[in-house]
Amino acid sequence: MGFPSNFLWGGAVAAHQLEGAWNEDGKGVSIADVMTAGAHGVPRQITDNVETGKIYPNHWGNDYYHRFRGDDSLFQEMGFKCFRTSIAWSRIFPNGEEDEPNEAGLKFYDDLFDDLKAKGMEPVVTLSHFEMPLNLSLKYGGFTDRRLIDLFVKFALTVMERYRTKVKYWLTFNEVNNQMNLDNPIFAYTDSGIRFSETDTIHERKRKVWQAVHNEFVASALVVKRGHEINPDFRIGCMLAIVPIYPATCNPDDVMRAEVAMRDRLVFGDVYVNGEYPNYARNMWAREGITPHMEPGDETAIAEGTVDFISISYYMSMALSADDSTPGDFDSGIAGVVRNTYIPATKWGWQIDPVGLRYALSVLYERYRKPIFIVENGYGAYDTVNPDGTIDDDDRIDYLRAHIEQVGKAIDLDGVEVMGYTVWGCIDLVSFGTGEFKKRYGLIYVDADDEGHGTFERRRKKSFGWYQKVIATNGEQL
Repeated sequence: MGFPSNFLWGGAVAAHQLEGAWNEDGKGVSIADVMTAGAHGVPRQITDNVETGKIYPNHWGNDYYHRFRGDDSLFQEMGFKCFRTSIAWSRIFPNGEEDEPNEAGLKFYDDLFDDLKAKGMEPVVTLSHFEMPLNLSLKYGGFTDRRLIDLFVKFALTVMERYRTKVKYWLTFNEVNNQMNLDNPIFAYTDSGIRFSETDTIHERKRKVWQAVHNEFVASALVVKRGHEINPDFRIGCMLAIVPIYPATCNPDDVMRAEVAMRDRLVFGDVYVNGEYPNYARNMWAREGITPHMEPGDETAIAEGTVDFISISYYMSMALSADDSTPGDFDSGIAGVVRNTYIPATKWGWQIDPVGLRYALSVLYERYRKPIFIVENGYGAYDTVNPDGTIDDDDRIDYLRAHIEQVGKAIDLDGVEVMGYTVWGCIDLVSFGTGEFKKRYGLIYVDADDEGHGTFERRRKKSFGWYQKVIATNGEQL
């Protein structure tokens, strides 16, 4: 059978990780602009404002803002059918509360989408990808305050109306389920603009996150419904970070523990697709005393704004023991996670599990019966430039090949309806988790270091030519 003839091959990025130009053309400060550089094992700091003497890698990214036409030509050369990016909310409404949008910001995305369309690529646009105007986080506590619902809807409908003939595929909130990892405050911050206080207990963190999540569900549903009114041909989806959690053994306690742990991810698909909260979530809220506040009409809005498709990121899987004291060497933020000895890991500790992608696709499709779009899958690694200027990234090729093979099996053997596949970080950019540039995902090398030094020259890696052939043969030659 093979990949469908209309399969959307491409690449994926996020505005705050590659655009740079953080304070140009009227752009406001975003929550990403106050995240400092970190490293493997060294968390990024979140400052209240931009502070002198600290390094903020998102300020320069890879300078795509000034170089997008040349980069788009490289994507075209690879044969991309689509390009997933995001719109920086603070380019459109610098503080998030303005009456009128920033025309210079709107014009930038007009030019970008026009360039992509002229070069044969469909834009796939995320509305909220780990950034919002900093003002909304500082003033309201992000999405813990339901006033963010109207502000987000205003932003989303402004850009949907502006680009109604240029963008067909939209995603609302990126990897919104990551914030269920309450031990790492960066996720609640980037997903919802929440700054936990030092005195917040885990219970209080959970209460704040669930309130934000509810407000985001309402906001997403309103955007889906009203977006379809702007253009009935829009296809609007959710975006979930999918990390399959396997039981560490066949001990029934391990199996049940893994099942319950997966609910922190699947509850989002359950609401986005089914339009209602599942009983297991309501029971957990009541049991723990964290039921979010809901206004009359919220649940009706959620029911009326279900998504057209599911998009996912997939990088790795985990194994979980029911024994929280089980010693493990994988830093996951979940007690009881252990190293899966059947699969290898990257230098950053991410376990490499191509079969897990097929497994995830099958589980999601059987659960939701909605098309699935793989909008992130990639391999972060150190890259070395050879004396002749070439970059041999065979490990990246091996990783991508193995995962695409499993996507093909999910389509052919399991009957999963997969819309497309976009390589994460198709061009080197700032790593979200660590703020590093040296953790490279791209098929295109960018001459820059962790402090923004370099020529920013672009070079094709070995994987560039490999992926070009994959797309040209529609996945037949891997």
